[in-house]
Amino acid sequence: MASHLVVRACPPFRVPGDPGVPGDPGVPGAAALHPELQLERDSRSLLDGAELGRARAMTPRTREDFLAGRLAQRRFAAGLLGVPASDLTAWYSCPRCGAGADISHGRPGYLLRGEAVPLLLSLSRAAGWTLLAGVVDPGPGQRLGIDVEDPARADFDGFDDVVLTPAEQRHLAGLDGIALLRGRARLWARKEAWLKMLGTGLQTAPDTLDVQGPTVNGRAGLRDLPTAETGLPADLVAAVALAVIP
Repeated sequence: MASHLVVRACPPFRVPGDPGVPGDPGVPGAAALHPELQLERDSRSLLDGAELGRARAMTPRTREDFLAGRLAQRRFAAGLLGVPASDLTAWYSCPRCGAGADISHGRPGYLLRGEAVPLLLSLSRAAGWTLLAGVVDPGPGQRLGIDVEDPARADFDGFDDVVLTPAEQRHLAGLDGIALLRGRARLWARKEAWLKMLGTGLQTAPDTLDVQGPTVNGRAGLRDLPTAETGLPADLVAAVALAVIP
């Protein structure tokens, strides 16, 4: 069976501004009243040492979002593979730091009983939402990158000069207000998705990469992700890059 892309959006761990539901953490059922307690329990049960170590260095809110995202990714991967999430071992790879169980950043991957699983994964966050993408049994050389952006974060002076090519700036000329911000965010999401797929990140200057069409530097595989496909709120924009990299 041919491999195919699966995309899933996960809502914020908390509603923004919600301080939590009061209750006694010492009584049965308190985990339901205190989602952060269940998050901690699930994290200790399912996540690996490098992930937990990275989380310990974060502020509480950032830590919660990080742990929730990593749990969602692990469960997403396990569901695609049809295996228990507890059987997976995180195995990240970074161009600078290498790959292994002691790496907690870079391109996500997992081992199952010591063997690499046949799965491409990518994760992105914006406005508290986590967007996941996966391809089971990818073809030789196939790579994946996904990104979601909040247009409100593209509202700053100098964005165009830092992020956009001259042709992209001309494409957005004449727009203003939310239309301009969404146009900027769309192009930024496409650049991030493509660079994640390549594995270079911002080592490549974004203003040198034109992403207006489905083909980038002669290689096809870039497209926008509509809300109906992702399940994200309509005010966010997303893109995916899926191509064969020799």
